[in-house]
Amino acid sequence: MDIEIELLPESERKDLPSSSSLSFGKHLSDHMFLMDYKVDTGWHNARIVPYDNFSLDPASACLHYGQAIFEGLKAYSGKDDKIRLFRAGKNMDRLNHSAWRMCMPQVDKDDLLQAIKTLIQIEKRWVPEANGTSLYVRPFMIATEAFLGVRPAKEYLLSVILSPVGAYYAEGFSPVKIFVTDKYVRAVSGGVGEAKTAGNYAASLMVSEKAKELGFTQVLWLDAAERRYIEEVGTMNIFFLLEDALVTPELSGSILPGITRDSVLRLARGWGLRVEERPITINEVLEKVKNKALKECFGTGTAAVISPVGALYYKGENYPINSGKTGDLAQRLFDEIMGLQYGEREDAYGWMDII
Repeated sequence: MDIEIELLPESERKDLPSSSSLSFGKHLSDHMFLMDYKVDTGWHNARIVPYDNFSLDPASACLHYGQAIFEGLKAYSGKDDKIRLFRAGKNMDRLNHSAWRMCMPQVDKDDLLQAIKTLIQIEKRWVPEANGTSLYVRPFMIATEAFLGVRPAKEYLLSVILSPVGAYYAEGFSPVKIFVTDKYVRAVSGGVGEAKTAGNYAASLMVSEKAKELGFTQVLWLDAAERRYIEEVGTMNIFFLLEDALVTPELSGSILPGITRDSVLRLARGWGLRVEERPITINEVLEKVKNKALKECFGTGTAAVISPVGALYYKGENYPINSGKTGDLAQRLFDEIMGLQYGEREDAYGWMDII
């Protein structure tokens, strides 16, 4: 793919934030990737340009009918001074699945990966080097055709923006407290829960804010039909170490197929652990907490990688897990995945792309 490149003069480029000031998504780099789509011409006009505002018609379809999807992946600076992407091809596959579900055009995954790598090469000074930091890569697509009828749009914009980030949670790798809701739901099987589309996250905001007001980090969602089967946390898939089995909810169509989730499953199986992808109820989990059979609970996702869960709060009662401490398995998985991402461990699965 030919990419036109327009660089910002060095005198106009931003000062880099200090590693100690990095949060998540606050700082944005100097350049971005853009590409346009029209039904009659397909994808065209691939370009890297200075970061700037978009100009959208007020009738653009994304503003009215929710055709907006995105992905999230990270670039890591290793001690060998090489920059690595973690399982980026899986992100391209998932973006195309989301596009299919939202009636949006798919993208050649090799072309998009080329664009991401080119943009990162241009912005390599934005890849932070401090331990635990990374460059967050956000590809996204929106419908830009101006019309007010309910149908798939015929024009789209694809963009990639970059943001240097630190830890996703203020707690860092320390265990978080999770609020379990059985009043509200995020998605339903047969809907768009398995697509990484903007509306899924909008649906979670109200309960997430209520949970934070009560002192909880995230919300654990239950199924929409019976309000008893565990699905996922707002920004993570969820795992439970029940006696000698690592259990996670099966992909039912309402759960995002997380790339870190898949990585944990493959690593755990490779280590000889018994792994189960199956329906699991909140009552089963809480019963296991009471009789000490639940050894660990943790979330998985690109943003936090592995996030130990120290307590679940359900119907007015707090259920501490592993005495509120990080479990051995969560720590081992965190160390293994982070070691791969920073190039400090052998990449036996061929997951890393070196830029």
